[in-house]
Amino acid sequence: MSRDQVTKRAILDDHTRLLALALPMILANITTPLLGLVDTAVLGHMSLPAMLAGASVGALILTQIYWVCGFLRMSSTGLSAQAKGSHNNTEESAKVLWQTVAVALLLGGFIVTLQSPILSLGLGLTQPNAEVALHLQSYFSARVWGAPAAMLNLALVGWLVGQQKTRSVMTIQIVGNLLNAALDVVFVFGLNMSVAGVALASVIAEYSMAIMALVVAFKQVGGVAVSAAWFNRAARKVLMKLNGDMLLRNLALQGCLAFLTIQGARYGETSAAVNAILMQFFVLIALGLDGIAYGVEALVGEAKGASDSSEIKRRTYQGLVWSSVFALVYSVIFFASGEAIIALLTEHRDIINAALPYLGLMVILPLLAHWCFLYDGVFVGLTRASAMRNTMIISALGVYFPVWYLTKQQGNASLWYALLAFLLARGVTLAWSFYRLDKRGELTTSAAT
Repeated sequence: MSRDQVTKRAILDDHTRLLALALPMILANITTPLLGLVDTAVLGHMSLPAMLAGASVGALILTQIYWVCGFLRMSSTGLSAQAKGSHNNTEESAKVLWQTVAVALLLGGFIVTLQSPILSLGLGLTQPNAEVALHLQSYFSARVWGAPAAMLNLALVGWLVGQQKTRSVMTIQIVGNLLNAALDVVFVFGLNMSVAGVALASVIAEYSMAIMALVVAFKQVGGVAVSAAWFNRAARKVLMKLNGDMLLRNLALQGCLAFLTIQGARYGETSAAVNAILMQFFVLIALGLDGIAYGVEALVGEAKGASDSSEIKRRTYQGLVWSSVFALVYSVIFFASGEAIIALLTEHRDIINAALPYLGLMVILPLLAHWCFLYDGVFVGLTRASAMRNTMIISALGVYFPVWYLTKQQGNASLWYALLAFLLARGVTLAWSFYRLDKRGELTTSAAT
């Protein structure tokens, strides 16, 4: 075999490795919205529409909290990948595992302890009628007990991705979601447990997934004794800094998305419905682009653990290739089938007609957004949380809200101009931060900042 053939084979193997990590995560991501469809279908066949409304709002309250707590997954992935890259250090991997498990359990317990004020706040913000509020409380009061497992799953999924166990993550997610769907049917239609049955099904599935993930993780680090030094003051300070920066980053992002939803509702019922449909285009691109980002997180983190800056850059540019490919495919699909996708999501002609003018924006959405998905993965692998925090806040305050304000006379469209500009700004600022780190020779330094 010639030198050129060897080089081409090595490049092909590298790309195959990235896709082998990414594709299971894409499949795992797909199962989550499918589960939402099952929950909605089960609730939708109950006797009262208020049951569906109450459970949906109750789930939304917890989902928003869990989403903000996504910093657990991000920090766990980066630290786990770096531990793997550091001569495949099993002790360091075990340290990261149990540190993140401890943080997850504390956070989950905190949510359970504060369930009453959280519920009161949720009721105050949504202001449902009495009947919907009753079912909301029933659902929330049961589902909130799954919070420790939900937090554990965030931490464990992150850790397993960092260890490049994405197939295990996919299997766990699929089994857990199938279990949830089956229990929905048994509890609601078999045992007549109503809204509480749907909540209980989710709780059981969450704990089942956490147990499965713990079993896989323990096999990976079995035999390593837990050390008290892993939880000393210095270790806690590093974890608090890393997770705190990630939390602020998530809050800034959530603030922009919440503003789009709230401001869209102020523009009227039709605008709110259109935005709900258009957000599904964003969900669709996230399925693929997040999968690529997960693979990049694991490989960049591994390279950083090995202190190999050239490998970090190679994995980053490799990820950009596949991120660009996915973005182009999404754009072509949206261009060719955008109207069909909208018609699939709603049968109301007035909403379809109101959404069609936005299709051009949906076509360019993946082309502008894939940069920030990819570089988010890079910076998660580098555990450069402060850079992620700063670029997010700059993009929100310096781009998102100014663009909306300058174009607000165009009504609901201004929100989408702002979102597209925001996503592009995030990609540009993260890419610039990466460039500066490379020029200063700091890609492999400062593991928790």
